[in-house]
Amino acid sequence: MSSSGFKFTLLVPLIVACLMASSARNFHNDFDITWGDGRGKIVNNGEVLTLSLDKASGSGFQSKNEYLFGKIDMQLKLVPGNSAGTVTAYYLSSKGSTWDEIDFEFLGNLSGDPYILHTNVFSQGKGNREQQFYLWFDPTADFHTYSILWNPQRIIFSVDGTPIREFKNMESFGVPFPKNQPMRIYSSLWNADDWATRGGLVKTDWTQAPFTASYRNFNADACVWSNGASSCKSNASPSSASTNSAWFSQEMDSAKQQRLKWVQKNYMIYNYCNDAKRFPQGLPLECNMS
Repeated sequence: MSSSGFKFTLLVPLIVACLMASSARNFHNDFDITWGDGRGKIVNNGEVLTLSLDKASGSGFQSKNEYLFGKIDMQLKLVPGNSAGTVTAYYLSSKGSTWDEIDFEFLGNLSGDPYILHTNVFSQGKGNREQQFYLWFDPTADFHTYSILWNPQRIIFSVDGTPIREFKNMESFGVPFPKNQPMRIYSSLWNADDWATRGGLVKTDWTQAPFTASYRNFNADACVWSNGASSCKSNASPSSASTNSAWFSQEMDSAKQQRLKWVQKNYMIYNYCNDAKRFPQGLPLECNMS
């Protein structure tokens, strides 16, 4: 091979990587603002998306693509100050009466009081799998990365690379697992002061409006679902179309498992698997398996 040919061979992957990186950072390419009458905005040449909430309306967006398995990363900076009554939701969901869903929800609070990070997993229309956490930093002061790893074996929720929750595939024990329905990414900022802060005791202070949450650095190493087919070769293995297919069989190593235990020991404030009063007929099956 000539030196020019060798240089070209090296250059092509670099160009492709650069194009993919720039695409990942441009919200115009990946998302549609779906409601809010102008309260959702894509700014900074597509690098930042903001959602706003005032007394008249909140706002929201959704991904142009549907995904069936993937590693989804998004950086968020949450509503600062007195955010009581507000909810910023960021989640994957399918459609229909037996939908699947993987949730991050950020429940606002009075100034100086911590946000609550609320997580849930729905499979075949059934949820009630809430786990809630405080964060070990101020999520309003800067952007932080919130990730969902979703492969056929497990779902892992992570914050800045630290796992906070794992939901394993336990279909062999009769627990449904999201694996057949492609999902879009959704996010919304809305008023939920009937329940979000201290069970609805603290109401939204509209004198603080508009409330604004910001998003940047979206990335998806994922199988895109389009026209009834996956961009991955099969459900058994992603193709080279996925920039990094390690996520498809990824599990937590011992260091990640220790981090998970650290978060759950120090920052978890609610776990449905510990709420026997809520389930008088017995805890959900998966609670006895993990």
